[in-house]
Amino acid sequence: MSTAKSENTTSVIKEITPLSEGDCFYIADRHKKEFTYPIHKHVECELEFLSNAAGANRVVGDSSEFIGNLDLILITGKDLEHGILQGECKSEDIREITIQFNWDFTDGTFFARNQFNSIRKMMIQAEKGIVFPQETILKVYNQLDSLSSDNTGFYSVLKLLTILHELSISPDIRTLSSSSFARTGTNTESRRVNKVQNYINENYKNEIHLNDMADLVNMSPASFSRFFKLRTGRSLTDYITDIRIGHATRMLVDTTTTIAEIGYSCGFNNLSNFNRIFKKKKGCSPKEFREQYRKKKLVI
Repeated sequence: MSTAKSENTTSVIKEITPLSEGDCFYIADRHKKEFTYPIHKHVECELEFLSNAAGANRVVGDSSEFIGNLDLILITGKDLEHGILQGECKSEDIREITIQFNWDFTDGTFFARNQFNSIRKMMIQAEKGIVFPQETILKVYNQLDSLSSDNTGFYSVLKLLTILHELSISPDIRTLSSSSFARTGTNTESRRVNKVQNYINENYKNEIHLNDMADLVNMSPASFSRFFKLRTGRSLTDYITDIRIGHATRMLVDTTTTIAEIGYSCGFNNLSNFNRIFKKKKGCSPKEFREQYRKKKLVI
């Protein structure tokens, strides 16, 4: 597919896509028997279509779901980890269409006009990854199916814009990753918020105190609390909890580590506290979450 380089701090790889500055988008249309590409991330936006892949495991941030025969997701978050794992997929003929394009394709002066409002809104929502319902997938399928065989670049761009528009007016778009795990919802111009977020992402396993975060950005605790909530829409405690729950969710489905060990490794000081907070955030206990996942329910 594309060349990639390994990250030193994680098993996630950073993909280098073949898009050049002069390209509008890149498309790969392939048939395959298995998923071998690892969890990865890249700066380009990605529209990923799968058919005949029931049982495969779609991972987007801290979301991990088994998919049905049809699946279509859009990802615009630059740091959002994602990938398709084999899971229980037994298909001998998986169809995969991957479309990658740059932000400025839909974020330039022309696309800032009112007629593209729904696309812009969708692109922002897709920073956390979004999945489309089957009815919407079927609505755009013919255009997706023929896009790679269209030899006229201009009309290919129009076709992709039409696809994006149809997707953007879908009534049942569903968000995948939590915003904290996807590192979205923040004013990226704020260096102080970014500094705090980076610290939390690197130290979520340890105790994190308000006073330390305030000192980190040279603010009083009270001022920092107001500042952080204004910039992120959440208190510092809620933000840290979301990060920890996100990592715990991935460990519950990706590993056989005990629930107690997962709780401690994600920064929770005791098992009962982990169970209580997890149930509040996810609607079920960590044990129930793991058991439900292992039933391999299909999401369509």
